Amino acid sequence: MTKPDILEKTPFSIVALKSTLNKLKKRDEELGFRAGKTEEYVNQAAQLTQKQANDLQKKIQELDIPRLKEEQVIKILDTVPRSLAELKVILQGYTLTVSNENMGKIVAAINEVVPARK
Repeated sequence: MTKPDILEKTPFSIVALKSTLNKLKKRDEELGFRAGKTEEYVNQAAQLTQKQANDLQKKIQELDIPRLKEEQVIKILDTVPRSLAELKVILQGYTLTVSNENMGKIVAAINEVVPARK
C-alpha cells in the first residue's frame, strides 16, 4: 500500500466546509454517503454565515495578537466563544499563551461582529 505525501496542511473552518459542500452538491446534484453525513453535521454546527466568518477572521487577524496562528483563529470561528472563560477553554488545547487583555479584545471582536444568541 502506498503512503501519500502530505504537501500542505491548511486549517479549514466549518463555514468554509459548508460552502464547499454546497458547491459540490450543485455540481454533482447528490452527495455521497460520507459527504451527506458531513453536511448534516456542518448544518448543525455552523454558527456563522460566510460573511460573518470572513469579517470576524479579518478582525481577529487585525488585532495582531502575538503567537496566535491561523489554526487557532479557525477554531475560534468554529466555536464562537462569547466570554473570556469560554475562550480560555478553547485555547487550553494549544501550547499558546495569550494575555487576558488580548483575549478580551478577541471576545469584544466576536461580540461586535456576531449578534447575541437567542
